[in-house]
Amino acid sequence: MRRLLLVLLLGFGGLGFGLFLIAESLQTPMNLPQSGVTITVEPGESLKQTLRKLKALGLLESGRTLEIWARWQGIDRQIHAGEYQLQAGITGVGFLDLLKRGEVLSYQVTLPEGITLQQALDRLHGDTRLLQKLKNAHDPMLLDLVLPSSSPEGWFLPETYRFVAGDSDFDILQRAHKLMERALMQAWDERSVDTPLLAPYDALILASIVERETSVAQERATIAGVFARRLKAGMRLQTDPTVIYGLGTEFDGNLTRRHLKDVANPWNTYRIKGLPPTPIALPGVAALEAAVQPAPGAALYFVARGDGYHVFSETLEEHNANVKRYQLSPKADYRSTPQGGDK
Repeated sequence: MRRLLLVLLLGFGGLGFGLFLIAESLQTPMNLPQSGVTITVEPGESLKQTLRKLKALGLLESGRTLEIWARWQGIDRQIHAGEYQLQAGITGVGFLDLLKRGEVLSYQVTLPEGITLQQALDRLHGDTRLLQKLKNAHDPMLLDLVLPSSSPEGWFLPETYRFVAGDSDFDILQRAHKLMERALMQAWDERSVDTPLLAPYDALILASIVERETSVAQERATIAGVFARRLKAGMRLQTDPTVIYGLGTEFDGNLTRRHLKDVANPWNTYRIKGLPPTPIALPGVAALEAAVQPAPGAALYFVARGDGYHVFSETLEEHNANVKRYQLSPKADYRSTPQGGDK
């Protein structure tokens, strides 16, 4: 009996000591530099593979105890792929908790208002953390995304988007497209009763023109008002940004009279009547609102003053005088955006 009791005591003692060693192992800080380290858990990667990777990097003495603990707690079936920032002092259990909560590193990329879809793609491709699935602005994946529209231009809301490792350029634009659809329909539902626009797509086109015409927030509705009145009167829009968009890579920064007379350019609003066939940029929410709720007034013309703002006029005579004053004899410090920027 005494022998049995002794065996039991030794057994419990051994078990207790074993549990103590396991607990100590789980709570021991990982071998991390003071600056910490970033590790990536790839999609489909198992916990066992992750722990082996950490051991191979010298960050763990052994992952066996952690693996057993994770299985017992069911954590091995709950890990999330992505990038993790491990700070110095974190324990094995702390690392497992990060995997379970999916506290992955996230980044952000900004698509400014008024850029073209191709320029947006160039920005996305400039971030090496994003996977590249799209070739250019005419990629079939984008065309399929915006169906039944024949062009993807303008269909993506310019915003700041957060992403994680493994996300792609298409993932960002897919989200931007959903947000644009929502913003466009909301703006269309709140349109003025006397708008000359016939459909939401018309609003998207006009908003993109407004976005390209001014960088001054308080001018958007006024410029939209000029275009709305011209549309109602059957006048051509005669807006330079549409011509420039149609020229594409041919445009070298100098818009000439030959360009304005080009009947082969479908976006040449000096030659075509009404709106161009597609948007010419990515308009923001404020431009959408201006397009469907233009400011009242009588102005039919406007010209850049050279300080980032515009001067508006009701008659062609006034407009020609303003062109002579501000465009034919521009100041040395002529600029297209306000001092310090307004957008």
